[in-house]
Amino acid sequence: MPPRRPAITRRRFLTSVGAAALATGLYTWRVEPHWLEITYRELRLPHLPSDLNGRTLVQISDLHIGQQVSDDYLLSAFARVRELRPDFVVHTGDLVTFDSPSVQTQAEKVMADFPTGRLGTFGILGNHDYGSNWNLTHIAHANAAILARAGCLPLRNTLTESHGLIFAGLDDYWSPNFAPEKVLRNLPHNRAIIVMSHNPDTCDLPGLWDDFQGWVLAGHTHGGQCKPPFLPPPLLPVKNKRYTAGAFAFGPGRQVYINRGVGHLLQVRFNVRPEITCFTLRPA
Repeated sequence: MPPRRPAITRRRFLTSVGAAALATGLYTWRVEPHWLEITYRELRLPHLPSDLNGRTLVQISDLHIGQQVSDDYLLSAFARVRELRPDFVVHTGDLVTFDSPSVQTQAEKVMADFPTGRLGTFGILGNHDYGSNWNLTHIAHANAAILARAGCLPLRNTLTESHGLIFAGLDDYWSPNFAPEKVLRNLPHNRAIIVMSHNPDTCDLPGLWDDFQGWVLAGHTHGGQCKPPFLPPPLLPVKNKRYTAGAFAFGPGRQVYINRGVGHLLQVRFNVRPEITCFTLRPA
Protein backbone atom coordinates (compact mmCIF):
# COMPACT_ATOMS: atom_id res chain seq x y z
CA MET A 1 0.00 0.00 0.00
CA PRO A 2 1.26 3.54 -0.73
CA PRO A 3 2.21 5.53 2.33
CA ARG A 4 -0.54 7.67 3.71
CA ARG A 5 -0.11 11.39 3.37
CA PRO A 6 -0.02 13.26 6.65
CA ALA A 7 -3.22 15.10 7.39
CA ILE A 8 -3.18 18.86 7.02
CA THR A 9 -3.27 20.22 10.50
CA ARG A 10 -4.94 23.42 11.49
CA ARG A 11 -1.55 24.97 12.23
CA ARG A 12 -0.16 24.03 8.82
CA PHE A 13 -3.29 25.36 7.11
CA LEU A 14 -3.13 28.68 8.94
CA THR A 15 0.59 28.96 8.21
CA SER A 16 -0.04 28.42 4.50
CA VAL A 17 -2.85 30.98 4.47
CA GLY A 18 -0.69 33.50 6.32
CA ALA A 19 2.21 33.00 3.91
CA ALA A 20 -0.10 33.47 0.92
CA ALA A 21 -1.58 36.63 2.44
CA LEU A 22 1.89 38.01 3.14
CA ALA A 23 3.05 37.28 -0.42
CA THR A 24 -0.06 38.92 -1.86
CA GLY A 25 0.40 41.95 0.34
CA LEU A 26 4.03 42.36 -0.67
CA TYR A 27 3.12 41.99 -4.35
CA THR A 28 0.30 44.52 -4.03
CA TRP A 29 2.58 47.00 -2.29
CA ARG A 30 6.05 46.48 -3.79
CA VAL A 31 5.57 44.95 -7.25
CA GLU A 32 2.42 45.89 -9.13
CA PRO A 33 2.41 49.66 -8.38
CA HIS A 34 5.62 49.91 -10.45
CA TRP A 35 4.94 47.11 -12.98
CA LEU A 36 4.15 49.49 -15.81
CA GLU A 37 2.35 48.11 -18.86
CA ILE A 38 2.50 49.67 -22.33
CA THR A 39 -0.90 49.00 -23.90
CA TYR A 40 -1.09 49.01 -27.70
CA ARG A 41 -4.32 49.55 -29.60
CA GLU A 42 -5.76 51.27 -32.65
CA LEU A 43 -7.65 54.54 -32.39
CA ARG A 44 -10.03 54.89 -35.34
CA LEU A 45 -11.12 58.45 -36.02
CA PRO A 46 -13.64 59.76 -38.54
CA HIS A 47 -12.15 62.27 -41.00
CA LEU A 48 -8.56 61.42 -40.07
CA PRO A 49 -6.18 63.12 -42.54
CA SER A 50 -4.40 60.57 -44.71
CA ASP A 51 -1.02 61.93 -43.58
CA LEU A 52 -1.83 60.83 -40.02
CA ASN A 53 -2.80 57.25 -40.88
CA GLY A 54 -0.41 55.03 -38.92
CA ARG A 55 0.94 57.81 -36.73
CA THR A 56 1.19 57.12 -32.99
CA LEU A 57 -0.34 58.89 -30.03
CA VAL A 58 0.76 58.07 -26.48
CA GLN A 59 -1.55 58.76 -23.55
CA ILE A 60 0.00 59.36 -20.13
CA SER A 61 -2.27 59.97 -17.16
CA ASP A 62 -2.30 60.43 -13.40
CA LEU A 63 1.40 60.84 -12.67
CA HIS A 64 0.56 62.01 -9.13
CA ILE A 65 3.99 63.50 -8.56
CA GLY A 66 4.45 63.79 -4.81
CA GLN A 67 5.40 61.88 -1.71
CA GLN A 68 3.66 58.63 -2.67
CA VAL A 69 5.18 58.10 -6.14
CA SER A 70 8.87 57.49 -6.77
CA ASP A 71 10.55 60.07 -9.01
CA ASP A 72 12.86 57.35 -10.37
CA TYR A 73 9.84 55.24 -11.34
CA LEU A 74 8.30 58.17 -13.24
CA LEU A 75 11.58 58.97 -15.00
CA SER A 76 11.87 55.33 -16.10
CA ALA A 77 8.30 55.53 -17.44
CA PHE A 78 9.24 58.66 -19.40
CA ALA A 79 12.24 56.82 -20.86
CA ARG A 80 9.99 54.02 -22.10
CA VAL A 81 7.75 56.56 -23.83
CA ARG A 82 10.71 58.14 -25.59
CA GLU A 83 11.67 54.72 -26.93
CA LEU A 84 8.28 54.61 -28.67
CA ARG A 85 9.12 57.80 -30.63
CA PRO A 86 5.49 58.98 -30.52
CA ASP A 87 4.10 61.51 -32.94
CA PHE A 88 1.70 62.90 -30.34
CA VAL A 89 1.76 62.77 -26.53
CA VAL A 90 -1.18 63.70 -24.31
CA HIS A 91 -1.37 63.89 -20.53
CA THR A 92 -4.90 63.50 -19.16
CA GLY A 93 -4.68 65.05 -15.71
CA ASP A 94 -3.53 64.70 -12.12
CA LEU A 95 0.01 65.84 -12.69
CA VAL A 96 0.56 66.09 -8.91
CA THR A 97 -0.89 65.06 -5.59
CA PHE A 98 -0.75 68.48 -4.02
CA ASP A 99 -0.15 68.70 -0.27
CA SER A 100 2.39 71.53 -0.06
CA PRO A 101 4.18 73.99 -2.38
CA SER A 102 7.25 71.72 -2.32
CA VAL A 103 5.33 69.30 -4.57
CA GLN A 104 5.43 71.82 -7.38
CA THR A 105 9.20 72.20 -7.01
CA GLN A 106 9.42 68.42 -7.24
CA ALA A 107 7.14 68.43 -10.29
CA GLU A 108 9.34 71.00 -12.06
CA LYS A 109 12.35 68.69 -11.71
CA VAL A 110 10.50 65.56 -12.81
CA MET A 111 8.73 67.23 -15.73
CA ALA A 112 12.02 68.56 -17.09
CA ASP A 113 12.36 65.02 -18.48
CA PHE A 114 8.79 64.70 -19.78
CA PRO A 115 8.61 63.01 -23.21
CA THR A 116 7.12 65.04 -26.03
CA GLY A 117 5.59 64.07 -29.34
CA ARG A 118 7.25 64.86 -32.66
CA LEU A 119 4.09 66.57 -33.92
CA GLY A 120 2.46 67.82 -30.73
CA THR A 121 2.14 67.45 -26.95
CA PHE A 122 -0.99 68.48 -25.05
CA GLY A 123 -2.32 68.18 -21.51
CA ILE A 124 -5.23 68.87 -19.20
CA LEU A 125 -5.65 69.23 -15.45
CA GLY A 126 -7.25 66.79 -13.03
CA ASN A 127 -8.93 67.27 -9.68
CA HIS A 128 -5.70 66.83 -7.70
CA ASP A 129 -4.10 69.61 -9.72
CA TYR A 130 -6.50 71.98 -7.91
CA GLY A 131 -5.20 71.18 -4.43
CA SER A 132 -7.41 70.44 -1.45
CA ASN A 133 -11.14 70.22 -2.13
CA TRP A 134 -10.31 70.57 -5.85
CA ASN A 135 -10.97 74.33 -5.83
CA LEU A 136 -7.67 76.23 -5.48
CA THR A 137 -7.38 77.92 -8.84
CA HIS A 138 -3.99 79.51 -8.16
CA ILE A 139 -2.52 76.04 -7.64
CA ALA A 140 -4.12 74.85 -10.87
CA HIS A 141 -2.61 77.80 -12.75
CA ALA A 142 0.83 76.94 -11.37
CA ASN A 143 0.46 73.30 -12.42
CA ALA A 144 -0.66 74.34 -15.89
CA ALA A 145 2.47 76.47 -16.12
CA ILE A 146 4.61 73.45 -15.18
CA LEU A 147 3.03 71.52 -18.06
CA ALA A 148 3.72 74.37 -20.45
CA ARG A 149 7.37 74.67 -19.44
CA ALA A 150 7.73 70.91 -20.02
CA GLY A 151 6.60 71.38 -23.62
CA CYS A 152 3.06 70.13 -22.96
CA LEU A 153 0.46 72.69 -24.06
CA PRO A 154 -2.31 72.90 -21.40
CA LEU A 155 -5.83 72.95 -22.83
CA ARG A 156 -8.32 74.39 -20.35
CA ASN A 157 -11.75 74.46 -21.99
CA THR A 158 -9.94 75.22 -25.24
CA LEU A 159 -9.01 73.45 -28.45
CA THR A 160 -6.12 73.52 -30.86
CA GLU A 161 -5.18 71.95 -34.18
CA SER A 162 -2.04 70.01 -34.97
CA HIS A 163 -1.38 68.63 -38.47
CA GLY A 164 -5.09 68.38 -39.24
CA LEU A 165 -6.07 66.76 -35.93
CA ILE A 166 -8.18 68.72 -33.43
CA PHE A 167 -7.30 68.36 -29.73
CA ALA A 168 -9.90 69.68 -27.28
CA GLY A 169 -9.29 69.81 -23.53
CA LEU A 170 -11.87 70.10 -20.76
CA ASP A 171 -10.90 71.50 -17.40
CA ASP A 172 -11.58 69.15 -14.51
CA TYR A 173 -15.17 68.08 -13.86
CA TRP A 174 -14.95 68.79 -10.11
CA SER A 175 -13.14 72.12 -10.45
CA PRO A 176 -14.60 75.64 -10.37
CA ASN A 177 -13.32 76.15 -13.93
CA PHE A 178 -15.28 73.31 -15.50
CA ALA A 179 -17.02 74.83 -18.54
CA PRO A 180 -17.40 72.13 -21.21
CA GLU A 181 -19.84 74.12 -23.31
CA LYS A 182 -17.02 76.55 -24.19
CA VAL A 183 -15.26 73.85 -26.18
CA LEU A 184 -17.83 71.17 -27.03
CA ARG A 185 -20.25 73.61 -28.66
CA ASN A 186 -17.46 75.02 -30.81
CA LEU A 187 -16.05 71.78 -32.23
CA PRO A 188 -15.76 71.92 -36.01
CA HIS A 189 -17.75 69.51 -38.15
CA ASN A 190 -16.22 66.90 -40.45
CA ARG A 191 -12.87 67.00 -38.67
CA ALA A 192 -10.87 64.40 -36.76
CA ILE A 193 -11.24 65.27 -33.07
CA ILE A 194 -9.82 63.95 -29.81
CA VAL A 195 -11.32 65.33 -26.61
CA MET A 196 -9.39 65.04 -23.35
CA SER A 197 -11.39 64.90 -20.12
CA HIS A 198 -9.81 63.74 -16.87
CA ASN A 199 -13.06 62.42 -15.36
CA PRO A 200 -15.03 60.10 -17.69
CA ASP A 201 -18.31 61.06 -16.01
CA THR A 202 -18.31 64.10 -18.29
CA CYS A 203 -19.27 61.75 -21.13
CA ASP A 204 -22.74 61.37 -19.63
CA LEU A 205 -23.55 65.08 -19.46
CA PRO A 206 -26.73 65.70 -21.48
CA GLY A 207 -26.96 68.02 -24.44
CA LEU A 208 -23.23 68.49 -25.05
CA TRP A 209 -22.14 65.47 -27.07
CA ASP A 210 -24.99 65.04 -29.56
CA ASP A 211 -22.97 66.08 -32.62
CA PHE A 212 -19.63 64.66 -31.51
CA GLN A 213 -18.15 61.74 -33.45
CA GLY A 214 -14.84 60.51 -32.16
CA TRP A 215 -12.92 59.61 -29.01
CA VAL A 216 -12.58 60.99 -25.51
CA LEU A 217 -9.37 60.17 -23.63
CA ALA A 218 -9.77 60.06 -19.84
CA GLY A 219 -8.04 58.91 -16.67
CA HIS A 220 -8.97 59.54 -13.02
CA THR A 221 -10.16 56.05 -12.04
CA HIS A 222 -6.76 54.29 -11.84
CA GLY A 223 -8.87 51.29 -12.87
CA GLY A 224 -9.89 51.11 -9.22
CA GLN A 225 -6.25 50.27 -8.29
CA CYS A 226 -7.35 46.98 -6.71
CA LYS A 227 -9.67 44.59 -8.53
CA PRO A 228 -10.68 41.20 -7.12
CA PRO A 229 -10.72 38.45 -9.76
CA PHE A 230 -14.06 38.24 -11.62
CA LEU A 231 -15.46 41.19 -9.65
CA PRO A 232 -15.63 44.92 -10.34
CA PRO A 233 -13.28 47.22 -8.42
CA PRO A 234 -14.86 48.06 -5.04
CA LEU A 235 -13.79 51.72 -5.12
CA LEU A 236 -14.24 53.95 -8.17
CA PRO A 237 -14.35 57.78 -7.94
CA VAL A 238 -17.03 58.10 -10.65
CA LYS A 239 -20.83 58.17 -10.74
CA ASN A 240 -21.03 55.76 -13.65
CA LYS A 241 -19.54 52.59 -12.21
CA ARG A 242 -19.07 50.98 -15.61
CA TYR A 243 -16.29 53.49 -16.28
CA THR A 244 -13.42 51.43 -14.90
CA ALA A 245 -10.62 51.20 -17.48
CA GLY A 246 -10.34 50.60 -21.20
CA ALA A 247 -12.74 51.47 -24.02
CA PHE A 248 -16.47 52.16 -23.67
CA ALA A 249 -19.09 53.42 -26.10
CA PHE A 250 -21.18 56.27 -24.72
CA GLY A 251 -23.22 57.12 -27.79
CA PRO A 252 -23.47 56.56 -31.54
CA GLY A 253 -20.01 57.10 -32.98
CA ARG A 254 -18.66 58.19 -29.59
CA GLN A 255 -16.23 56.25 -27.42
CA VAL A 256 -14.09 56.91 -24.37
CA TYR A 257 -10.78 55.31 -23.42
CA ILE A 258 -9.99 55.36 -19.70
CA ASN A 259 -6.31 55.01 -18.92
CA ARG A 260 -5.34 53.21 -15.68
CA GLY A 261 -2.74 55.84 -14.88
CA VAL A 262 0.95 55.72 -14.09
CA GLY A 263 0.98 56.83 -10.46
CA HIS A 264 -1.14 56.25 -7.39
CA LEU A 265 -2.53 57.92 -4.30
CA LEU A 266 -1.55 54.98 -2.10
CA GLN A 267 1.16 52.56 -3.16
CA VAL A 268 -1.15 49.61 -3.72
CA ARG A 269 -2.35 47.96 -6.91
CA PHE A 270 -3.77 44.51 -7.46
CA ASN A 271 -4.86 43.15 -10.85
CA VAL A 272 -4.77 46.74 -12.18
CA ARG A 273 -1.27 47.42 -13.46
CA PRO A 274 -0.25 51.02 -14.16
CA GLU A 275 -0.56 51.87 -17.82
CA ILE A 276 0.72 54.00 -20.65
CA THR A 277 -1.32 53.65 -23.84
CA CYS A 278 0.21 53.75 -27.30
CA PHE A 279 -2.46 54.31 -29.96
CA THR A 280 -2.00 53.89 -33.68
CA LEU A 281 -4.20 56.37 -35.52
CA ARG A 282 -6.43 54.89 -38.21
CA PRO A 283 -9.35 56.24 -40.23
CA ALA A 284 -12.77 55.08 -39.07
